[in-house]
Amino acid sequence: MKEISKLMGYRESVKVVDATLRDGGLVNNFAFTDEFVKALYETNIKAGVDYMEFGYRADKTMFDETKFGKLKFCDDDYIRSIVGDNDTDLKLAIMADVGRCDYKKDIVNKTDSAIDLIRVATYLHQMPTTIDMIEDAKKKGYEVTCNIMAISNAQEGDLKVALEELGKSPVDVIYIVDSFGALYPEQLARLADIYTEVAEKYGKKVGIHAHDNQRLAFANTVEAVGDGVDWLDGTYLAMGRGAGNCAMELLLGFLRNPKYNLYPALQFIEKYMVPMKDSGVVWGYDLQYLLTGIMNQHPRTAIAYTKEQRKDITEFYKEVLSQD
Repeated sequence: MKEISKLMGYRESVKVVDATLRDGGLVNNFAFTDEFVKALYETNIKAGVDYMEFGYRADKTMFDETKFGKLKFCDDDYIRSIVGDNDTDLKLAIMADVGRCDYKKDIVNKTDSAIDLIRVATYLHQMPTTIDMIEDAKKKGYEVTCNIMAISNAQEGDLKVALEELGKSPVDVIYIVDSFGALYPEQLARLADIYTEVAEKYGKKVGIHAHDNQRLAFANTVEAVGDGVDWLDGTYLAMGRGAGNCAMELLLGFLRNPKYNLYPALQFIEKYMVPMKDSGVVWGYDLQYLLTGIMNQHPRTAIAYTKEQRKDITEFYKEVLSQD
């Protein structure tokens, strides 16, 4: 059982990361207006959020620029058009997917960029390239985190080997990522123990990025806080791929640090997030995402079900079962 002091007090080491534009961008192909992005930036400053993830730094030779909004590629010039010199306490981040980012060319030196943090996203089998990306970003002057995806499908032995490799690397933060929304708090606690053991050994921090397929994203994040995890991802109104993420408003309401302010978050949600959802942009918990979460499967089939506006959930259940 967690010590109540770990939940009722606050740790100065806790950092809140807003992933709305990046994970939320997977819902609408990053079709955010400049007004929306600017308002979100200003909201994060007022709310005391520590890091704002703008989107991906995707390889333009792999992805058609005409099919995505600007934040699929996160050009430094565009980011500067929103934040100027960013003379604030809010730090800025982008995500670089292993195999989908020309990091040697497209990630420039920190002195020439508005970005503070590079978030490297990877799978276990990509670890050699992951380490090279981390080393490249650190040499260029950035803070670096690493998100190992799909760990609910990983063998514990393979995961421990990868964590050791990351521990020896110059990465700053190693993230627990529940890509499929399949984990329960008890499992999260076990993973937090594994991650924090390595982190303490090598002087790293641990983060949590949760998905809400079983309506456990917030619960798993709270569990992580109690287990000593310091970096916490959230998105406004839980906007994110499929079932979405841990809701930023829940997170800000839970954390006891007086630096965080819920009211600006509510203002932003009222003015921008609710109208977006009312306009027909679809994300959030639903039965199809519950089923892929229970089955520990990638939500791509549930996303397709949603886009096709299907209502035959029992038939979809049989389809999901047949994939195991």
